[in-house]
This record gives sequence, C-alpha cells and structure tokens, in this order.
Amino acid sequence: MSSPRDQLLAFKPQHEFFVGIDSDGCVFDSMEIKHKECFIPNIIKYWKLQAISKYAREAAEFVNLYSKWRGTNRFPALTRTFQLLREWPEPMRRGVKIPAVPTLQAWIDSGVPLGNPTLEAVVAKTRDQVLEQTLEWSLAVNRSIADMVEGVPPFPYFRESAEKLRRNADIICVSATPNEALAREWQEHDIARYAAVIAGQEMGSKKEHLKLTTEGKYEKDCVLMVGDAPGDLAAARANNALFYPVNPGHEEASWQRFYDEAIDRFLNKTYAGDYEAQLIDEFQKLLPETPPWKK
Repeated sequence: MSSPRDQLLAFKPQHEFFVGIDSDGCVFDSMEIKHKECFIPNIIKYWKLQAISKYAREAAEFVNLYSKWRGTNRFPALTRTFQLLREWPEPMRRGVKIPAVPTLQAWIDSGVPLGNPTLEAVVAKTRDQVLEQTLEWSLAVNRSIADMVEGVPPFPYFRESAEKLRRNADIICVSATPNEALAREWQEHDIARYAAVIAGQEMGSKKEHLKLTTEGKYEKDCVLMVGDAPGDLAAARANNALFYPVNPGHEEASWQRFYDEAIDRFLNKTYAGDYEAQLIDEFQKLLPETPPWKK
C-alpha cells in the first residue's frame, strides 16, 4: 500500500523549472481568520485558559501570525504559546496552571509527520491523556475551520502569476495545512488545476515536500519556494532552493512584484544573489523573535 509521501517521490518534472507555493497566508488571506476565529478560541476552551484568555490570545497571535514562528505546524506552535505564557509575569499572577505537555513535546521531537493521523495512532497505542487532549483540540480546530472558512479568495496577482509560470514551471502546493482543507480551498477557488501536487501535513514537512519532489530532478537555480513564513525560507534553504517572500501585511504588493519582475528574473536565472538577498532581508525584518510585552 502506497503512502501519501510516495506521491511526492513519484513526481516527475514536466518543465525545466519548479515552484513550490505555500497556501495559508501566502495564496490565501486566511491566516487571520483561521487563527483568531478557529485555533485560538479552541486553545482557550480545550486547555482551560479562560481566566487568562486575553493573554493566551495575544501569545498565540504573536506565535502564529506576528513572529518568526509564523506558519509553524500547529503542534509546535501550541507548545511555544504555552512557553511564552509561562514566561509572562502578568498571566502567571492569575494563578492559572499552564498545561505541562512533555509527552506532546516528545511526540513532536520523534520525527514523525506532525498531523492528526500519526497523533491518532500514538493515542490509540498509549492512551496518554495529554496526547488525547491535543487530538481533541486539533480535531475541534479542523471542525471550526470547515465551518468558518469559506469564500476567502486568493490574493490579487496569484492567478496571473500561476498562469505566467505554468508554461515553464511545475507548480506544487507545499503546506503544513491538513490535506483535506487544502484540497477544499484550492478547488473552491478553481486553482487546484495549477498544482501538479497539493501536499499537506500528512505528507510530511515542507522541507520533506521539497526534497521528495525536487532532489536530483532540477538544475541549480531552477527551484523556487514562495512563502510567507520563516519556515518556508528554512525549507527552501535546506533544499538549496531559492526563496520568494510574500511579506505579511504587504501580500498584494508582494504578489504584484512577483508577477511584474520576480518571475522573469527566476526564469532567466538572474534571481539569485543581490536581488533575492534584498527581498529576504526586507521579509525578515517584519517577523521579530521577541514579543512586544518583553520589550
């Protein structure tokens, strides 16, 4: 029986160039609604943080939207949120117990794909209470997203960019979002036709997505990752790929610049070097490591 990853490994180039594109916050303006309306209310509910909801919300928003951890898989992002709350004197004075989740951290560190299927398997095997609670929370998040998130179109200039690229480049979706949500969102807006593969969290990390689809298949400077988070940049660098940032808060301008100039530079191999470095420097300044309440 083939695994979801086999689909990536079996991917065969149809063009000289390859472009991997993240989805949430990159193609779609969906990061804010997913985190503020779906992830964070369920964090507060399932982890009993009602008494410090204001602080829990601010910590989770910083991790998932406004910091260098933006775009991180939901499970490490959850443990990072708990860590920030423990280090924050104001919520700690309220006497609320921040969940201790050593078994969740051990599962995160185990190297398995961080998605509900692998979490369900370890819960069935161990019956660990923390992991069971994590699974309940994660499934609730998915239900909230399915119920809440619809009618959010791609950013302007994404379709134009995909049309411009498709004649010369293989395009795949590279995301930490569950496959079901990805497929639904890309099909809802009729952009699934641009992607040779739609790869979500069940297929592994973004780094693995790129490795399996590009390693040994494309020449140097012919692989580009488009993303809105530092994890996208890290995945690109781990695979010797180029990176184009969709800047948080400036997404429309980023896609227009991609369409107007960056695609042409990529296809004529003048993208690497000073041009890319300038874009990445601009991008990294937008996502700090230190939360505002520590300054």
